[in-house]
Amino acid sequence: MSHDLLIKNGTLVDGTGSPRRGADVAIKNSTIVEIGKVNDGAAKTIDADGLIVAPGFVDPHTHYDAQICW
Repeated sequence: MSHDLLIKNGTLVDGTGSPRRGADVAIKNSTIVEIGKVNDGAAKTIDADGLIVAPGFVDPHTHYDAQICW
């Protein structure tokens, strides 16, 4: 087993504006190491068939200065 986690058969939306595509995502030491058709095994495998696989999008939008105006 060369990967810690393998997410297989998901629909990948990577946030770059590229069209969604079917892909596997392999993770080792908390880092994505391979995207595409992954044939190596993993300690844990998640079947994401019918699911969207996407990175954790961060929304930096805040109103931290609004209290000054209240």
